[in-house]
Amino acid sequence: MAKDRKPDDARPSGGATRSGGGNPNRARTGGKSGRTRPPTQVVANAHKRPWGLIAGAVAVVVFAAAVIGYAVVQVNEANANKLESIEEISGVEAAEYSPGQDHVTTEVDYTEAPPVGGPHDGNWADCTGTVYDIDIRHENAVHGLEHGAVWITYNPDEVSGADVDTLAELVDGESGRMLSPYAGLDSPISVQSWNHQLKVDSVDDERIEQFADFMTYNRSPYGDDTEKNEALAFPEPGATCENPAFAAEPLVEGDPSTPVGPSDMPSTEEQG
Repeated sequence: MAKDRKPDDARPSGGATRSGGGNPNRARTGGKSGRTRPPTQVVANAHKRPWGLIAGAVAVVVFAAAVIGYAVVQVNEANANKLESIEEISGVEAAEYSPGQDHVTTEVDYTEAPPVGGPHDGNWADCTGTVYDIDIRHENAVHGLEHGAVWITYNPDEVSGADVDTLAELVDGESGRMLSPYAGLDSPISVQSWNHQLKVDSVDDERIEQFADFMTYNRSPYGDDTEKNEALAFPEPGATCENPAFAAEPLVEGDPSTPVGPSDMPSTEEQG
């Protein structure tokens, strides 16, 4: 009869062999893995306010407010300086020359100096923002006034250099304006339009620019006063100020009448 076999003492019972199961020196970890968890990182700025963005937004708002404020100030100043009538500029003298075309080829003895109206040459002085360095022939200049131009004149014995440059800035490139010296002028500066004149002592007088801005090509210098406008405004609206031939070779005061460029002189036919 066969003997019962005893299990081999060297073999553990229960099936598969656990790896390392026989190492008595292995430390137990309470059933958890032996890996060490890295320490939790604390994000210090997780809830920090975005001060950079806030500062940028505030700067934009401040800049916009400054721009709007500046624009409002400019508009207010413009409204404050807006004129309704030439009578609002102190010191302006008015004449009353008839609007009829009285063209002559002779020298005219004008009442005002510089003249502001009256008989004049059939050729007009170029008044397209023209800066002359000579005393242009007065009869030609008056014809420019008839077309709606403003003529700024200065006494060359009292105004020169940078002061002339200041006056030129009001004229250069501005259609309907011209600048010239005027020998013997009884004030440093005189500004003319048809039937109107302003004399001042300094190029820094703000009335010069006010007069020039308001009177250039202005057919309503007295606002709603139709009667005054019809009597005193320049008589030829729409007439050109261009005369490049005169600008190139201007006539000097004292020169005889000479056909220079276009003319309003009526043509005559010989009867035969």
